[in-house]
Amino acid sequence: MNQNEFILLINPFKDKLFRLAKRLLVSTEEAQDATQEVLVKLWTKNEGLDEYKSVEALAMTMTKNYCLDQLKSKRASNMTIVHTNYTDREASLQQKLEDKDSLNWVEKVINELPEQQKLIIQMRDIEQYEFEEIAKILDMNETAIRVALSRARKTIREYLTKTHNYGIR
Repeated sequence: MNQNEFILLINPFKDKLFRLAKRLLVSTEEAQDATQEVLVKLWTKNEGLDEYKSVEALAMTMTKNYCLDQLKSKRASNMTIVHTNYTDREASLQQKLEDKDSLNWVEKVINELPEQQKLIIQMRDIEQYEFEEIAKILDMNETAIRVALSRARKTIREYLTKTHNYGIR
């Protein structure tokens, strides 16, 4: 098989090889390298390509295997890099203090709410009751519960916004 015959053979599917490599390797440059490597390997086998039922299937399999090998070797060499880039997922001390402070403010505002709104906020947002259950417990209409909950949340939101944007009142 000469060079022109080889090009005519691989032209219909060489873009597919690239797309597969790009999907697996993500990097355009690495995908181009992988495609080129596979095509070089195919060229070295050019005399025996007639034996294969589908050269495209062979090329796709070669591309997949080459890319997976690249990923394995990259993963092995990146292990130390990943390890040194490890960051603690736990919140910083500063963040923990800010969260605790915000919770204290929310608790303070909830305690200042009218009794009914306080109960609804407690049952819905803290204890995770459904509206239907709250309605039965408080002997209220579900719509009234939704309105009271909305007003309570709005009061809390406005207070926190005012506190955090303008300082403590």
